Amino acid sequence: MITGTLIHPQLLAAVARAGHGAHVLVLDGHYPASTAVQERAELVHLNLAPGLLDTSTVLRVLLTAMTVESAAVMVPPAGEDQPQAVTQHLADLPGIEVDRLDRWAFYEIARSRDVALAVVTGDVRTYANLLLTVGVRQVASHDDQSLTQGSRTQGEAP
Repeated sequence: MITGTLIHPQLLAAVARAGHGAHVLVLDGHYPASTAVQERAELVHLNLAPGLLDTSTVLRVLLTAMTVESAAVMVPPAGEDQPQAVTQHLADLPGIEVDRLDRWAFYEIARSRDVALAVVTGDVRTYANLLLTVGVRQVASHDDQSLTQGSRTQGEAP
């Protein structure tokens, strides 16, 4: 039994395959995922009904399973108010550099070969799309020791 927060098998596998620098897209229900996502990316549909599941919830769960180096959010044209979803994403990513991209710049990155995973949600908020760049996991020296100690045979010196 998996003990982490993320338990979706397809998402777990895709996150595990995504290496440092790969992109993970978390998309709202308005996003044209069939035409504006890199064709080699793993596409996971979590859009059961409008409003179920939102991108903020998916982001919070993904953050328990992966290290994020940087992020980008889609923003409306200059002069328009910042959407509630963007405000929420910024709050959920403290200490992480977040770029603000217009729709066309976001689409361009979403079509890049670096996209490993695209998660489509039922989020009905406007501009709720975000892109996460996979970071590097730091392993503490005590983590390494506990893993290797468990693999020693009985009677073996530490």
